[in-house]
Amino acid sequence: MSAATGAPGAKPPATASQVKALIRRKLRKHPQHEEQSLNIYPMMDMMTILLVFLIMQFASESANIVQSDDLVIPFSVSDMAVENALPIQISRAEIVVDGASVLNLRNGIVDPSQKQGGATGFLITPLLAVMQQQRDRLRALAALTGREFDGTIQIVADHRTPFRTLAEVLYTVGQAEFQHIHFVAIEDAGHNR
Repeated sequence: MSAATGAPGAKPPATASQVKALIRRKLRKHPQHEEQSLNIYPMMDMMTILLVFLIMQFASESANIVQSDDLVIPFSVSDMAVENALPIQISRAEIVVDGASVLNLRNGIVDPSQKQGGATGFLITPLLAVMQQQRDRLRALAALTGREFDGTIQIVADHRTPFRTLAEVLYTVGQAEFQHIHFVAIEDAGHNR
């Protein structure tokens, strides 16, 4: 005979309340394991602050300018200190923005194919694209640090750079909203002109 038919010594099926009570007893015997987790949000905040600090630290370092046959910096009697700004180097062979070559030059002259409007144009297309990227990067950095984007650049130009090339570079950086322009020169310590 089966347990359902009432065989001698067979236990009747457990009720739902008996099953729940059995489960509660078993759970009480084993202590609840405490879930230990690491709250990463404060750590992420700390890393963000460190990242902004490091970016600002690298941005505040003055540009290393190495003179060569293609880049001879002019002399000046001004005693103004060099400010921290985005460096643009104009040599006889190329234009370099923040250490990256943007455009090759021929004896300091921009190829007409690189300008909007050809030979008579003033807007240097590859330089404009790079300066707009730099503007967006510097704006985002300024927003992270609670400052305003001031659009300051330093131009380090070879003393033989044609005025037309300087005018084209100045026009192009102005179109990218860089309006505070500083020219870098070597302090004249009795240099014969």
